[in-house]
Amino acid sequence: MSRIGNKPISVASGITVTVSNDNVITVKGPKGELKQTIDRDIKVEVKDNTIVFTRPTDQIRHRALHGLYRALLANMVKGVAEGYKRQLELIGVGFKASSQGNLLDLALGYSHNIIFEIPKELKVTTGQEKGENPKITLEGTDKQLIGQVAAKIRGLRKPEPYKGKGVRYVGEVVRKKAGKAAGK
Repeated sequence: MSRIGNKPISVASGITVTVSNDNVITVKGPKGELKQTIDRDIKVEVKDNTIVFTRPTDQIRHRALHGLYRALLANMVKGVAEGYKRQLELIGVGFKASSQGNLLDLALGYSHNIIFEIPKELKVTTGQEKGENPKITLEGTDKQLIGQVAAKIRGLRKPEPYKGKGVRYVGEVVRKKAGKAAGK
């Protein structure tokens, strides 16, 4: 029994959810519009400001899809209502970030700057407070897209385990290793 799949999703006022005949769910809200195609076996009912998912059988595949689509739609409803935000920080001497529109210019200790193009659905801002590390902020309605773009930016220079330099999420803890001097 899927506990996640059986939970109904409450829809706030100002958000409209429509299900088309070809199983495409469209969620519109004050922050934007998102679409998701779902499997034809999973049934969706929208009534009285709640969304309920049902599955036809208890097969492993149906159980997995039941919880998956419920979680995806809950993220969509929250995204068009409030939006999502992800912050990254650059830790290292000379590491810098600047943005012009949807282009992110990163100086990450390589011999060249990295120009990273942010999808048009997301908004990127960069900043640096005095005495703190440079920060990159991604904002948008699609949780999957924000997570994917943040992971790609982090992958350009992952935090290394000896000094902790690199790109990391704000609040991420990097376990540090002892260097070779600790072995003597």
